[in-house]
Amino acid sequence: MTDREIVPWRVLSQKPALDASPWVRCWVETVELPTGKVYDDFYTIELPDYAIVFALTDSGDVVAERNYRHGARDVCLVLPAGIIDKGEEPLAAAKRELREETGYEASEWQPLGSYVVDGNRGCGRMYAFLARGARQAQAQELDEMEQIEVQLLPVRELSDMLFRGEIRTLATAAATGMALNVLSREAKLETPA
Repeated sequence: MTDREIVPWRVLSQKPALDASPWVRCWVETVELPTGKVYDDFYTIELPDYAIVFALTDSGDVVAERNYRHGARDVCLVLPAGIIDKGEEPLAAAKRELREETGYEASEWQPLGSYVVDGNRGCGRMYAFLARGARQAQAQELDEMEQIEVQLLPVRELSDMLFRGEIRTLATAAATGMALNVLSREAKLETPA
């Protein structure tokens, strides 16, 4: 089977099931599969898009955060991240979130891609970035719901934490994995044969 033979589902109707804008909206859809089978109760979830940053200092440390994540019901190690404001570009949001949450700025930015969080339900889009030349530029600008401890971790330590299962949030695990892949590929290119 090729992609040309895979036919998208047809949305016959969509009605709101929950509207807690701007944080979450849930839709119940009636969808028709390519086989003609109709499902009256397929749910999709609309969450805000967000940016996440794997920021490296010149000394090779990753700018990370420890803070409480209510979904995990625990204090977690995460990368700086936040919602993309309406009309804001993902890169601008990434720079803003890094600065606000950690007080750091970076001189070089590389997009790592954008990904739908849940391929079946939607749940927003993650925009991941690798930032280099990160340096402390100001004090944190935290909002009332944030209590963030900034930590600088060697890349190897963060990599080890990822593979030991100590990174508990999907966005941080995914962005870390993507950044480690880029760094690994670059290191292999720089190694003489």
